[in-house]
Amino acid sequence: MNPILYIVVPCYNEKEVLPLTSEIFENKIKDLISCGKVSPQSQILFVNDGSRDTTWEIISDLCKKSNYMRGISLSRNRGHQNALLAGLMEAKSYADITISIDCDGQDDINAIDEMVDAYRGGAEIVYGVRADRKSDSFFKRTTAQGFYRFMNLLGSETVYNHADYRLLSTKVLNEFESFKEVNLFLRGLIPLVGFKSTCVYYERRARRAGESHYSFHKMLSLAFDGITSLSIKPIRIITALGVIVAILSFVGIIWSVVTALMGKTVAGWASVTCILCLLSGVQLVSLGVIGEYIGKIYLETKQRPRYIIAERTYKDED
Repeated sequence: MNPILYIVVPCYNEKEVLPLTSEIFENKIKDLISCGKVSPQSQILFVNDGSRDTTWEIISDLCKKSNYMRGISLSRNRGHQNALLAGLMEAKSYADITISIDCDGQDDINAIDEMVDAYRGGAEIVYGVRADRKSDSFFKRTTAQGFYRFMNLLGSETVYNHADYRLLSTKVLNEFESFKEVNLFLRGLIPLVGFKSTCVYYERRARRAGESHYSFHKMLSLAFDGITSLSIKPIRIITALGVIVAILSFVGIIWSVVTALMGKTVAGWASVTCILCLLSGVQLVSLGVIGEYIGKIYLETKQRPRYIIAERTYKDED
């Protein structure tokens, strides 16, 4: 029996690119059905992440014209990770497998064929991994590669050069539903679920239309969320740094006392200023990192919903 596939597409202010990529997604679904790889019940599920433009109107219109498209709209903008989670949780009630992909058309749509083949071969998770980063600027390529290496150094199980283009079986999603984190970093959380996994490699292309909504600030925020959500090593690094500074301070105290007893002290403000600046800087950075973790704990304890679905283009009981 062919699996029911739902392609989950988060959308935020995508009025320029959505009319182009929606046709590509639909053609791929039809092609997979005609090849006998997926069930005719397969769908494309668009998730409107509180867009400020006409994205939701476009999605609604597309769904009226096509039997292969569905849409849900969140009550407000909750960010890419929460929008993606909303789509995955919505789709798991109807699908055997889901494939998440960005709306911009940069991810190679043809990699879906290999993902489905890998699932039929026994894999429950299939990661879409970029073969290289030639299309990125030097700055983005360097920072991205440094981020993945840094995450692995901190003990996080991330797949190198993998973002959010992946296949997940319903079995995986049912287990992942028990992960209640408010601060989501899906590319780090999915590997924690386990199950058999594999990778499919592809070339990433230029955006088909519009501009990227992932600013440097958003990428930095996502990276910091990933680090603080998946690892406590920064806290341990601070502890180690504190021990080193304490030992050096103790040595400095002994040196100061010995020097004073020998009558070789020289009055000066430069050395005192340098020491105070160093210790103050270390303390402020340490407090900032610790405060970030405390803030995450504060948000987690509230247990607020990670998303709220305001509208659907179909009845929930379908």
